[in-house]
Amino acid sequence: MIATPDRTPLAREFFDRPVLEVAPDLLGRLLVRSTPDGPLTLRLTEVEAYDGPNDPGSHAYRGPTARNGVMFGPPGHVYVYFTYGMWFCMNLVCGPEGTSSAVLLRAGEIVEGVESARKRRLSARHDKELAKGPARLATALGVDRALNGTDACAPGETPLRVLTGTPVPGDQVRNGPRTGVAGDGGVHPWRFWVANDPTVSPYRAHVPRRRPS
Repeated sequence: MIATPDRTPLAREFFDRPVLEVAPDLLGRLLVRSTPDGPLTLRLTEVEAYDGPNDPGSHAYRGPTARNGVMFGPPGHVYVYFTYGMWFCMNLVCGPEGTSSAVLLRAGEIVEGVESARKRRLSARHDKELAKGPARLATALGVDRALNGTDACAPGETPLRVLTGTPVPGDQVRNGPRTGVAGDGGVHPWRFWVANDPTVSPYRAHVPRRRPS
């Protein structure tokens, strides 16, 4: 018999820990996005840890900016950034305030609100592709910069909430290099995923972007 996922919201204390503890512990948790069309719920299957000033791959490595300011705030908040001039990606801030660590939400399975996600992801060939990759995940859930700074642990109604779900046993968690991270930051095995889950995105090494000749 399959146990019903626990829908208790995660407390701020869950996120107020080192990023390398929080990241794998997010696998199997439920991310709930409230929309005018009803809630969308995603089971997290792939994440990446970014360790602020200790991590050359982090947006916060060189200190606070207008873009990354949320990362330096309290844990449990949502950091959304725009990339490649077309996509949004979503992170959850963790660690004590000021440490600027965060977990990038890379992939998951839509378990509630599938029809709504399909309308946002018309190019998806299968439901397993709806949130397979960080930009696809944000698109499927209707996440953009308007949600940057959202407190996912606030009491009452909030646009984004993380529920306890069904944590993934340690023997089913895999880790390896982060996808597309350049330089020294690319060597850290800080991508975590659920073994053999079809919604996990494929690994891709960093490829330098060519400037127009």
